Amino acid sequence: MRIGELAERTGTPRRMLRYYEEQGLLVPDRSANGYRDYPERSVDRVLQIRGLLDSGLPTRVIKQILPCLKQPRAIHVTDATPETMATLERELDRMSRRIDCLVRSRDAISEYVAAVRRGGTDGVPEPACEAAQEAVSGRR
Repeated sequence: MRIGELAERTGTPRRMLRYYEEQGLLVPDRSANGYRDYPERSVDRVLQIRGLLDSGLPTRVIKQILPCLKQPRAIHVTDATPETMATLERELDRMSRRIDCLVRSRDAISEYVAAVRRGGTDGVPEPACEAAQEAVSGRR
């Protein structure tokens, strides 16, 4: 399939697909006229890449683990190097910290919204108001 079809089927802009190629995450074949030609399995690969990027993994780490992705939604690592394991453990810790921050922000916003719906923020403790405002503004 050509890049336009892959973009449409995955909801990924063509420019982003070219970026994945530049980063070595996606390797299309080339037709005689130089056009990119993607095999059917590229749809799942792009969705994997997007999911990993959405989870916060940088492309350098994704490039390391892509060979371990045998199925669309599973990671099968055999004979992982100590470097790969250390990288994955660091990313796991970073994701956990990010999740904790998101949960705190969600809870602060939820508390703030509930207070506003009850008729104002008078009953909301000041730290909760500040936390909600920081979460909304992205400072948290």
